[in-house]
Order: sequence, then structure tokens, then C-alpha cells
Amino acid sequence: MLRHKLSCILTGLAGLLGSAARAQNPIITNQFTADPTARVFNGRVYVYPSHDIRAAPGRGRAGWFVMEDYHVFSSANLTDWTDHGVIVTQNKVPWVKPDSYSMWAPDCTYRNGKYYFYFPTTPKDTTSSKGFTIGVAVADKPTGPFVPQPLPIKGVRGIDPNVFIDQDGQAYLYWSQGNIYGAKLKENMLELASEPVTLGELPTQGLKEGPYVFKRNATYYLTYPHVANKTERLEYATSTSPLGPFKVQGVIMDESPTGCWTNHHSILPFKNQWYLFYHHNDLSPAFDKNRSVRIDSLFFEPDGAIRKVVPTLRGVGLTDARQKIQLDRYSQLSPGGASVAFLDTANKFQGWKTVFNGSQGWVRYNGVAFGTKPLRTVTMRVTAAAGATVQIRVDGASGPVLAQVTVPKGSRWQEVKAPLSTFKPGTHTLVVSAKTTMPVEIDWVKFD
Repeated sequence: MLRHKLSCILTGLAGLLGSAARAQNPIITNQFTADPTARVFNGRVYVYPSHDIRAAPGRGRAGWFVMEDYHVFSSANLTDWTDHGVIVTQNKVPWVKPDSYSMWAPDCTYRNGKYYFYFPTTPKDTTSSKGFTIGVAVADKPTGPFVPQPLPIKGVRGIDPNVFIDQDGQAYLYWSQGNIYGAKLKENMLELASEPVTLGELPTQGLKEGPYVFKRNATYYLTYPHVANKTERLEYATSTSPLGPFKVQGVIMDESPTGCWTNHHSILPFKNQWYLFYHHNDLSPAFDKNRSVRIDSLFFEPDGAIRKVVPTLRGVGLTDARQKIQLDRYSQLSPGGASVAFLDTANKFQGWKTVFNGSQGWVRYNGVAFGTKPLRTVTMRVTAAAGATVQIRVDGASGPVLAQVTVPKGSRWQEVKAPLSTFKPGTHTLVVSAKTTMPVEIDWVKFD
């Protein structure tokens, strides 16, 4: 028992200490995360994702989604993320089948001084509750501790809970199970206040799931993943009422170009900008049941239509020049001259490297904040078997040269430091290029 408790404590500390400052996609790289619901509480963004893990003997179904608990992550700037650890786990919820490993997509909202965390999973009593049911855990803080209710919500069968509170104070619960359903919630946020209704006028062919509802101006937006072809794309419909009928308007994000079968999302405004939180299998390209959360900016047309979001590796937010800048999460890459590969294919959580194939290789990385205090050196984690010269510029290929870095010969990674020849305060685009014909690989760059 003591060994088990110590293991749990160390695991929790690893989650907290392993939270890297990330401005790039995916935003979490020390574990798999999926199905992100993002909320703003007290000026800070909290992300409540599901937590993919690998199947093992007696631990989930091989080749399928395996999830036993939930973490919560938070950030004040969408760049630096903190893992607050496990908030709900399957073996500590009274009504959950403890070996189901089916803690799927959750949501969280705030009401009357309490935080309500909604999650779907398999109940112990499968005779009277076939399939998934949805439960609630309640906390005084957005990071918990969350106390699960003894029973799931009566009258709800399905997955992917989403809660929307309208301006008049009425709360609604949405979920999916073949169709997408909605119902009013009571003031206590724990019981339905109306019979579930099927949200109509949506596509009848292909899987629909993962509803996320928000209101902008006088329009209610119902957003959802839909398999129109082979994999899920994100679509949306609009209405003048929170329970519809809804009219399908278009696609928010196209199908994954690499075949990730699922996508699941949330949308919110933060500091005068709208954002789309979604997932992809970046850290597990050969197995799309292990996903990772991404963020990209989202924009509306003047008529209220959602402009289609094109996924990026760069993501959102500014990167502090004093932090490790991951060039592999680039804004633009020279075609044929540079590429991205895993640092260690046996441990993909270590992330990626940028491989420059010769003097035509370059990478552009937007949004580096240099601040106002002069920086004097650049450090680069780099390897080049035959040696190399790397040039760093700002504001384009013809912009001023910050540094020319000479990389010594060697087959191992080394941290090479060089002086800056100039300094430009403010936020700039970084351009890093190889100036020799032999290959060179870069893990990260940072300035001091």
C-alpha cells in the first residue's frame, strides 16, 4: 500500500514537473491528451482533455481507445502550460466499472461558486444502463479536488457531454449517441430539467459526435465532428435557439491529411481572439488512438460564418526568446531543403528535430518575443557529423543577421554558444538557415 501511494505521489510530481513551456502544437508533450474542452475561469484558460494511454494486459483493449483518468492543464497566455495532475480517475467513482478504461471526452463549467466536471464512461450496472452514461464531479476550484456524484445523470445515455449556460441563466446539456441530443439542466447542474430532444436538421449519413455549443451575438453555434467521408472533420450549424432547429453552415476543419480518424474540439474567445482547441496524433503517427491537443486561431466572417481553420505546427502565442525555441514547430519550411523527424523514435515524447539537408535548408518561426533588455548570445542544441555553419536572421531572409554559429564536427548532440552581432527589441520572425552543404540537425535555439 505504501509503495502504491508513493508511486502515485511520484507520478503526480512528474506530471507537474514535466510540464514544458509550449507555444507550439501539440501543446502537451509529456503525455497523450485528446478531446479538449477549454474554459476561461478568472482570466486563465483551463483545458480539460481526455487522457489516452497505451493498452497493456488487463489494462484496456488493445488497438482501441484506453483512458483511465483525467488531468487538467492551465495557462495565462496559451504558451506556458501547467499540468495540475489527475482530477478524476475511474477506480474512485462509485458508479463506474473500475476496469472499463473508457473515461472519454469530458467538459467542465462554473455555476454558483462551484465547478462541475462532466464525463462519460461505462457503468458497473450494465444490465439497466447499457453503453455509456454521463456523471458529474463537483469542486470548489477549477483544479479540484473534484468529488464525483454517487450516480450518473438520470435519463442520459451517451458520450461527449457539453454544457452551455445561456445569458438568461438556463443551463443545457448536450451529448451524442448516434444522434446529437440536448436537454435543459436544473439549477443544481446535476439533473435534467426537460426531456432530451434530438437536435434536428443535421447530416443523417455518417457518424456525428462531440457536440460543443456556444453563442456569439444572437446566434447559437452547434459544432461537431462528422464522418462525411472516411475520417472526422469539424462542422457547424447555427440556430436562433439553444435546442434548434439548427441549419448546417459548413466545415470548420477538414479531415486529417494523415488519416487520424477522430477529431474533437472546443471553441472560445480569450483576450479578444477566438481559438479552436482540437487534437491530432502528432506524437503517435502510426496509431491514431493516442492523440495530442492542439490550438489554432479561429476567425469569423462579417456575416458570422466561421472561416475554415487550417492546422499549423506553430500554434498560437508568443515564444520568449530566452526559452528553448522548437524550430521543428515551424511557420514555414524550405521544400526539399529541410525536414522534421523525431529525436528518438523509441520515445516520441522527447519531441522532434529539424534536419537541414544542405545550404538550401531554412526554417521560419513566427512570433519570437525578444523583449527590450539586450540579449548577447545564442545557444543551439545541434549535431553535424562533418561540421556546419548556421545563420540566424530576423524578419525574413534579407533581414539583419543576429548570429553566425560554427558547429564543430561530431556525431553527438552538443550545445554550441555564439555571440550576437546585433540585437533588435520587440517581437520578430526568426529565420534559421544552413550555410554549408553537409547535413546539420537542430533540436532547439535560445537566446541569453
